[in-house]
Amino acid sequence: MRNIKILGTGCASCKSTQKLVEDVIQAKGLQAQVEKVEDIASIMQYGVMRTPGVVIDGKVVHSGGIPSRAQIESWLKG
Repeated sequence: MRNIKILGTGCASCKSTQKLVEDVIQAKGLQAQVEKVEDIASIMQYGVMRTPGVVIDGKVVHSGGIPSRAQIESWLKG
C-alpha cells in the first residue's frame, strides 16, 4: 500500500489537491493511505517551500500549485 501525504495548511489549493489524489486512487482502484500534513515544521522537513506539496512513499513529487489529473496518474503508476 502506498503512503501519500498532502502537505499544506488547509488552503483551497491544498484541499483541491487532496480531493484530486483521492479521486484518482478511487477511479484506479488503488490501495493507498492519504494523510494530510498541516504542521509547518513537518512540511518544512520535506524541503517544501510552496504548498500544496505531494509526497509519495517518502519522496516529494510535487510542490506549489494544483497538479493535473494526468500528473497524479503518472505518479501512481507502478
